[in-house]
Amino acid sequence: MKKLTLQVLTGRWFMVFATVLILSASGATYIFGIYSTDIKTSLGYDQTTLNLLSFFKDLGGNVGVVSGLINEVTPPWVVLSFGAVLNFFGYFMIWLAVTKKIPKPKVWHMCLYICVGSNSQSFANTGALVTCVKNFPESRGAVLGLLKGYVGLSGAMLTQMYHAIYGNDSKSLILLIGWLPSVVSLVFLRIVRVMRVVRIEHEMKVFYKFLYTSLGLAGFLMMVIILQKQLVFKQSEYGLSTGVVLFLLCLPLVVVVKEEVDSWKVKKQEMESMSQVKVVTEEPQTVPSSTAKPSDDPIQEPSSCWRTAFRAPERGEDYTILQTLFSIDMLILFIATICGVGGTLAAIDNLGQIGTSLGYPKDSISTFVSLVSIWNYLGRVVSGFLSEHFLSKYKLPRPLMLTITLMISCLGHLLIAFNAPNGLYVASIVIGFCFGAQWPLIYAIISELFGLKYYSTLYNFGSVASPIGAYVLNVKVVGYLYDKEATRQMIAMGKIRKIGEDLECNGDKCFKLAFIIITGVTILGAFVSINLVLRTRKFYKNDIYKKFREEAKVAEKEMAMAANYGGLLKK
Repeated sequence: MKKLTLQVLTGRWFMVFATVLILSASGATYIFGIYSTDIKTSLGYDQTTLNLLSFFKDLGGNVGVVSGLINEVTPPWVVLSFGAVLNFFGYFMIWLAVTKKIPKPKVWHMCLYICVGSNSQSFANTGALVTCVKNFPESRGAVLGLLKGYVGLSGAMLTQMYHAIYGNDSKSLILLIGWLPSVVSLVFLRIVRVMRVVRIEHEMKVFYKFLYTSLGLAGFLMMVIILQKQLVFKQSEYGLSTGVVLFLLCLPLVVVVKEEVDSWKVKKQEMESMSQVKVVTEEPQTVPSSTAKPSDDPIQEPSSCWRTAFRAPERGEDYTILQTLFSIDMLILFIATICGVGGTLAAIDNLGQIGTSLGYPKDSISTFVSLVSIWNYLGRVVSGFLSEHFLSKYKLPRPLMLTITLMISCLGHLLIAFNAPNGLYVASIVIGFCFGAQWPLIYAIISELFGLKYYSTLYNFGSVASPIGAYVLNVKVVGYLYDKEATRQMIAMGKIRKIGEDLECNGDKCFKLAFIIITGVTILGAFVSINLVLRTRKFYKNDIYKKFREEAKVAEKEMAMAANYGGLLKK
């Protein structure tokens, strides 16, 4: 029993489960819309300042090059430890500022705090998600979709937990997202690690079991959100719903135990059959000394990384970091990500203000955030699993699926721009789905085109496009146009803005022009991504996972030889 328990705790599938829990608690950046109003009113910010904070949140959450470089030279537990410390420090300082337990910080202090706190998400992603992709390279689409899906669900789960623990005190939500993710990361610190790749025939079937349990969790959250919109939940009722959420979140543990027990039984049978193995040894053939001539070839010194920066290998091989940065494929993907993710992120970060400006009830704001969270999850798992299915069965290029996703997201932007009746509910679903769907596709494309050797860094480099797009579209477009309209309304009413007073805008015009511009930028991103489809269509027609299957076979032979040798030594 002791050996079986050890098998479960050190197995690959328990590592996947630990990764699920870490990422399920790391989605604090996606619920900014709930506590952003508290920051705005408590500290007296206008919309431009609030969007500047939002930009630094996105900057910290997506610029994970540092975590990637650290992960290249250290084990994952070091990266997760850094992330836990950064998470607690950043959000705890924001909570102290909002609750006025410390003097009012300067704006750059708040930008620093939220950047540090949200940067912990990149450490969690690098330490946990990248490690999982390296352990399951042939199922990377499913792995990325599943794990990023749990990140998307985390917003709705954290919302339920904060209501259960703190009631309706939204300021305490900041405290919750400060301590909870840090604790979860520290608990599973040594479980997450890079393991030798061993190919399992039914690997995708196991990931589908994980998917089914996560769909059950998403379905329950959706049902609870609908009920909470119709009824007034007490804190005890939130506690009950949170209990069910935690149960469904831990349900994959049943799948983990079953798989590890089956694996343990197989290993036990193999060890028992060792006694029937007959070993034949041969004298090694010696090579005459006269034939062993020293090589006359000069020793080749390793070429500089700068010299090879513009000599990229074939697509699918391991690119260096510089080769990737100077790649046309990466440039195209980077621009498409700026246009697509930047637009959807601008919408998500401003949901609270959009709902208020368009006259939706205050209770609906948290509904919008939860809808985005759940459909964000569905977008991630659908794009991850569906793209893997279409790629393996029909050789459909992943960049084409990215193009389709960008075009669909334009519908959500237009619903906000023209304020269709109850359109913000539909827009929350469309934008949440498309925002979620883009990430597994982007990360899978990077891993497929540029290899896994430096994936920790390349994964995070792909994320850098997000804050660039968010800064341009969120701060310079949405924030500027909102404040311009709010100032015009204030002057029309004969009011003068006092120092420290926040700006409020009401009506259709607050966000209309901004989201028409975002729609145009997103369409531009879709046309850019078509170029990547054309450039990579031949690559995706080939068997892109062939080399990983060959490496797994070699690893299996080595493990079998090691097991045989170990069994003989015991005789």
